[in-house]
Amino acid sequence: MKVQTAQIISSTINVVCILFTFLIAVIFFRKKNVNNAETRLYSSLLIVNIIAVLVEPVFYYLLQNYADTLLSNIVEKIYYLTTMMWMYLMTVYTFSITHLFSKTKISKWSYNEKKFGIIMTFVIFAVLLAFLPITRQYQDGMVVSSSGAAPASMFLICAILLIINFIVIIIKRKEIKFKKFSPMFLFFVLVLIQMVLSSFGFQLLFITLNITIVSHLMYHTIENPDIKMIEQLNVARNQADKANHAKTEFLSNMSHEIRTPLNAIVGFSNLLLEDDEVPEKSKDEVRDIVMASDNLLEIVNGILDISKIESNKIEIVNGEYSFKKVIQELITLAKGRIGEKPLEFRTNIDETIPAVLCGDSQRIKQICVNILTNAIKYTKEGWIEFKVSHIEKDGICRLIISVEDTGIGIKEANINKLFNKFERLDMRDNTTIEGTGLGLAITKKLVDLMGGKIIVQSIYGKGSKFTISLDQKIVTNPTIKVEEEIPETHVETIKVANQKVLIVDDNKINLKVAERLLESYGIESESVESGEECLNKIKGGSSYNLILMDDMMPKMSGTEAFHELEKIPGFNIPVIALTANALTGEKEKYLAAGFNDYLAKPINKEELNRIINTYLNHE
Repeated sequence: MKVQTAQIISSTINVVCILFTFLIAVIFFRKKNVNNAETRLYSSLLIVNIIAVLVEPVFYYLLQNYADTLLSNIVEKIYYLTTMMWMYLMTVYTFSITHLFSKTKISKWSYNEKKFGIIMTFVIFAVLLAFLPITRQYQDGMVVSSSGAAPASMFLICAILLIINFIVIIIKRKEIKFKKFSPMFLFFVLVLIQMVLSSFGFQLLFITLNITIVSHLMYHTIENPDIKMIEQLNVARNQADKANHAKTEFLSNMSHEIRTPLNAIVGFSNLLLEDDEVPEKSKDEVRDIVMASDNLLEIVNGILDISKIESNKIEIVNGEYSFKKVIQELITLAKGRIGEKPLEFRTNIDETIPAVLCGDSQRIKQICVNILTNAIKYTKEGWIEFKVSHIEKDGICRLIISVEDTGIGIKEANINKLFNKFERLDMRDNTTIEGTGLGLAITKKLVDLMGGKIIVQSIYGKGSKFTISLDQKIVTNPTIKVEEEIPETHVETIKVANQKVLIVDDNKINLKVAERLLESYGIESESVESGEECLNKIKGGSSYNLILMDDMMPKMSGTEAFHELEKIPGFNIPVIALTANALTGEKEKYLAAGFNDYLAKPINKEELNRIINTYLNHE
């Protein structure tokens, strides 16, 4: 009765194991898997598990009906071999997930070398079992168990491998997550249960069940293809984030390093343009230097902008702005960029557009500048028309901005490539036109960020038309004074008397540029090359009306020096951050740190005028 019960339980368990093992195998092998050592080992474990659950019923059938035949012995030894191989593969898997041999030569073995090792182990186990005998134990004329050297060797090898697994996991328990070794802990528990059951005569009954349960647990905890893919994606995302951070750091440093010498080039060039003693012919060459510097600065800004957009660090900052001011600035800038080109610049601005709108005026200007600059670059003669109309509905003003030109046009096949990064079309015919191919890519991304649309119409050889639609809120009760927002078309250099400025910068050329620029305003200046010297001047009683502070300085940064200045009793001198750190958001960072204002390098004359007017021109 006891033997019959064991047979019924064994048959039921075997059917369940077959069904569940095949189900997991189908799911696992049908899905796309991560190609790594752990997954390949688990695939091998699963295949061995399938062989074991298929061999087991054949083994039990032969054991009861043809116990003393050669076929019965061969099938039984195959069953032992699959059990031993599964346990061996589980041990290799444990070594793999715990990285036990990561600092040894074994870790450098190729996949084929590791595969060869597994095959050789299989051969050794097979040869060992082939020459070892098996003895049967009978009860009521039926075989109840097997003994002898073959099953004893199987149990001994599995026990040794199990102990090795246990030791490795104990050693590496702090370095790996619990879910990584939870299947092995379960296996230990199941083996203990197996040992208890063996004392009641169920020697082999639960071996296949044990390995099937562990294989299933491994699938649902650490070897599910979906989980592995997610983990791989998370790793890739973290690596991408680190790469993005490194790229941003690099671009920030690159921007600073390029802007620092540009500050000297632009600063001295502008001073030469204002010098009456410089011959007109030389001034033409200086203008070329200024133009080349502006082009270089545009390239740097373009690379920084596209990097910021791709890393989702550019935000649309909405606020009130004067529509007329923005348009006037754009017209002035476009005319300046046309220069002496034989182009007619036409404007068609809807006068009924609301005076004050709410949106990101800086980004709108950037979009329009990119489109206008593109038209100016690719139009040799004829005209360029800048047109702005609008549609009002429910408090929203939809600006419809178009730039049309009689330039070289775009081939229909190339229109879809127009907004790709670093894409410059018809390079063979346009080798003399400068640029990186980033302007339109940035424009498209900014328009998308602002919820707008951009349409391109072009006839190759005749010209192009870019049309942009952007929704802006209409401000009915503005907080800004529109009259004061209209810019002058030409800004004269302001003359300021009896004002003294301290310039703090570790770069001697930049100090010289700042001194010469301030001299043109009639301002007395004094220079120091570090934050410590600045502190010593103030603590020593020196008096200034304004401090221009560079940030990236050795030993003590400008920000650190500023915070030390704030600690000095009675200190109330305005401090301006004068820095080549000109990434998007840098101005806000310096203002948040407490600086009174921000002036980027290369120094823009209009911005410098604004600073002088705000802090030194008390008239």
